[in-house]
Amino acid sequence: MGISRSSRHKRSATGAQRPHYRKKRKFELGRQAASTKLGPKRVHSVRVRGGNLKHRALRLESGNFAWGSEQTTRKTRIISVVYNASNNELVRTNTLVKGAIIQVDATPFRQCNENKDSLFQKAKNAVGLGEETATKH
Repeated sequence: MGISRSSRHKRSATGAQRPHYRKKRKFELGRQAASTKLGPKRVHSVRVRGGNLKHRALRLESGNFAWGSEQTTRKTRIISVVYNASNNELVRTNTLVKGAIIQVDATPFRQCNENKDSLFQKAKNAVGLGEETATKH
């Protein structure tokens, strides 16, 4: 067993080293980070405690993104990683992590916005025509 999630290796609150009184245990097991990159979708299943499965994304090319001000959510393609506050190497290698600023393809949002605008324009025209006919009679 390599990576451990226990706190036995850390120092105590006073700064003293904790004594080693046992080996690493299976339930303290940790794993390597997924380091999800950009590319054709590649997802591996990992067996975890209790026999359950977790899905580890090794490569992704698209995701579900929201445009908050327009209240729309669309599945769209990820173009690149633009900024990462924690590490510049994650930007250089296009690694997807939580908190990364990414650039996405805007086409689905543009189409949604055009449809919304056209519906709004039709409704506006219908209301405008309704007022004119009401004033003529």
